[in-house]
Amino acid sequence: MTIQNRYDFVLLFDVKDGNPNGDPDAGNLPRMDAETGRGLVTDVCLKRKIRNYVVLRENYKIPNNIYVREKAVLGRAHVEAFKTLGIGLGEEAQLKVELKFAQEFEDVTLPDGLTLTGDDEDGWLLVFAADLDKAAIKDWLKEAKKEKLCSADIQKLIAEGLKQVKARRPDSSEVEKGRVWMCENYFDIRTFGAVMSLKSAPNCGQVRGPVQLTFGRSIDPIVALEHSITRMAVATEAESDKQGGDNRTMGRKFTVPYGLYAAHGFISAHLAEQTKFSDDDLELLWAALIEMFEHDRSAARGEMTTRGLYVFKHDSKLGNARAYSLFERIQPKLKEGVVVARDFSDYMVSVNKEALPSGVTLEVKVE
Repeated sequence: MTIQNRYDFVLLFDVKDGNPNGDPDAGNLPRMDAETGRGLVTDVCLKRKIRNYVVLRENYKIPNNIYVREKAVLGRAHVEAFKTLGIGLGEEAQLKVELKFAQEFEDVTLPDGLTLTGDDEDGWLLVFAADLDKAAIKDWLKEAKKEKLCSADIQKLIAEGLKQVKARRPDSSEVEKGRVWMCENYFDIRTFGAVMSLKSAPNCGQVRGPVQLTFGRSIDPIVALEHSITRMAVATEAESDKQGGDNRTMGRKFTVPYGLYAAHGFISAHLAEQTKFSDDDLELLWAALIEMFEHDRSAARGEMTTRGLYVFKHDSKLGNARAYSLFERIQPKLKEGVVVARDFSDYMVSVNKEALPSGVTLEVKVE
């Protein structure tokens, strides 16, 4: 059943001797507010960890498949949606291929959307799928010419066939059917929404998700430490010869000694109606927020743990109190006498459960 209540929540998590979210524009330094020195973890980073947990638990099974996955080609999901719905996306093209060229094709790795079928007796056909990504094929042709991946005759043949492909754009009613199908089958679309009006794939519309997250921000300023690290090996013989067999590779690593972060979340029952975000989806989200760091271990992350999850449930769709007034009831502070935090035990979390606004209940899922 689609959720019928608004929710606001506070997520507390910490990091010890790790980099919770490196900034590629700053040499992978931990993200930080330059004016206050407080650490930052982006909403995108947190959503990635939620998605990863769902993948581990659900293994891409319908209806909890994941749309934005590592190394994904998003357009493939759009094509699958329309094929499953029985909605045609155009006419494929077929070109006859001479035997001498067919033999050459055996040594060529064709891009997605192109298939060589047939045999020496009945003849060969180069099939161009109606839903192929023309821009990607053109890029492949440029690379093929530059790197000499195949002969000029093969390149010309592919370019000619590309002109014959007659793609068809779904009409507005079909786009809506595609949008609904995507929401039904992908957890992260039902949860966070997605822009699925891609130029390189059939249009599945846009979805505004009911669950939104803020950046995580550390309670106190953090310190980013830089460490020199040594690998007792090299990658090539040339490096070994240069070092006279010493074979050492130096590197750098950045960590935060300790930081306690807070992120805020919002769940809209009205937007949930559009994506059919259900009570089961909500329970899966809570599980992900509680367990996601337990399955994201790496040398770079150090120790990361969910330290608190405080959920304010409203008894209506519109809500019964402003989110900021509820968030202010959760106050993590350094214990008296502690100057520099190096563990969660250095903090105390004050939770004001008294005189909650009418129609609002507080459920502490982790403390």
